[in-house]
Amino acid sequence: MAMRTRLTWEQEKYLRNYFGEKKFCLLYKASVQEFAGQNLLYKCQDQGPTMVVVYSEKYVIGVYLQEGFQENKVSTTLFTIQETGLSPCALGPCLPLSLFRYEETSDFFILLDKKTVTISSEIRKVLRLPSLSGDTFIQECEAFRCDELLDERKTRGIVGLCSNLLDALRNYKPYGDLVHQTRILLLGPIGAGKSSFVNSVKSVFKGSITHQASVGCDRNGISDKYRTYSIMSKNDSGPLPFVLCDSLGLSENEGLHTDDICHILKGHTPDRYQFDFRKPITPNHPNYIHDPLLKDRIHCVVFVFDINSFNQLSCELVAKIKQIRRDLIKHGILHLALLTHVDSLTWITKGDLLDIYSCNPVKVKLGVFHRLFGFALSDILVVSNYDSEWQLDPVKNMLILSALKEILYTANGFLEDLPLNK
Repeated sequence: MAMRTRLTWEQEKYLRNYFGEKKFCLLYKASVQEFAGQNLLYKCQDQGPTMVVVYSEKYVIGVYLQEGFQENKVSTTLFTIQETGLSPCALGPCLPLSLFRYEETSDFFILLDKKTVTISSEIRKVLRLPSLSGDTFIQECEAFRCDELLDERKTRGIVGLCSNLLDALRNYKPYGDLVHQTRILLLGPIGAGKSSFVNSVKSVFKGSITHQASVGCDRNGISDKYRTYSIMSKNDSGPLPFVLCDSLGLSENEGLHTDDICHILKGHTPDRYQFDFRKPITPNHPNYIHDPLLKDRIHCVVFVFDINSFNQLSCELVAKIKQIRRDLIKHGILHLALLTHVDSLTWITKGDLLDIYSCNPVKVKLGVFHRLFGFALSDILVVSNYDSEWQLDPVKNMLILSALKEILYTANGFLEDLPLNK
C-alpha cells in the first residue's frame, strides 16, 4: 500500500511558496516504518535536500535541510504551519544528526522513539508557538526528498512536448479541405485577454514575443476594429491554416453590437471594419461582403474571460452572453470558453501550470464558471497569456498550444457537420 502524506494541499503550497518550486517525495512515515530515528536516517541518507515534518495535535512543525542528511553541517530552517501561514526560523549550519538526539544545550530536537519534539522558548516565540513547559507530543512524522519541480530533465520534456504540438498544428488541415484556413472568432468582455491571446499564439509560432494586436487597460477596450490575424511560422513558410479573428469587447451598452456578431459569423464583415456600438454594419457599407463563401464564415467561436473576474460581470452582461450562446447553438456553431490569467490565481505557482486542471483553485473556478454560463467542463480551457514578458516560457507555450489544438479540433467538428450542399 502506497504511503500518503498528511500534508494538505494548502500546506504544501505554503511550503512551495517559501522554499521554492519543489516536489515533495515521501521517503519515510513513522506510523508505517516505526517511530525510530535510525529508520528515518536510513531512508533519508544521501537524498539531497530533505524536509522532516512532525504533526502534533494542533500544529505542523518541520525542519528543512538544504543539503540533506550528511556528516557535515548543513543550512537548516525550522518552520511551523498554522492557519495563518508558514512561520520560519533559520538555525544556520548544524549537524543533521543533532536534530534527532537529546542534547541539553540544543534549542530543537526530535526524539522519535519517545514521540516528542523539544523546542526552546526563544525558538517557540519566533515560530509563533505558545510558550509551554515540557515537550510537545507528536502523532506522526514524515520525511520528504525535495526535488526541483522544474528540473532540467522535466524542462527538456516540456520543450519536446511543445515541439510536437507545434509540428502538429503546422500540419493541421481543415476538415475535408473545405477551406484553406479555419476562422476562429474571439468574443468576450472588454479586457478579458482576446488580443493578448492573439499575440501569445503569434509569439509561440514566431519564436519571440510579438505585440501585433493592440492591448491595453482602457475601460472601453483597445480593439475597436474587426481584425483577422493570420499566423506565420518561424521559418516564414507562409500563413498557417487557421485565422484568429479579434473583435470589440462585449459590455452592457457600448460594446460589440449583437447584430454585428451575426454579420461576422456569416462572413459579411471585412477585415479592419470600424465598429460602432450604436449601429451594426449594413449592406450599404462600401466593403460589405454580399456573397460570402464558406472561407469567409466563422467556423468556431471562443469566448474569452479573465479567470479572476468573470464572476464579477453584471447580470445584464451575463444574460447577453448567454443569449449569444443560445443563438450559436441554434445555428449549429460550436464554441468553447477560454479563461486567461490562470497564473495570477491565488496559490498558483509556475509548477502548477504543468498539471493546471488538477489544481484545486482552478477546479473551483471551472465549477463556478460552469454553473454561471452553462459550458460543459470539457469545453473550458485555461491559458496564461504573454502580457508583460520579454522571453518565451515553455510551460506557458504548452498551455497556449494545447488550448489552440482543442479549438482547431472543435472547428473541424463544425466543418464535418456541415450539410453536403453547403
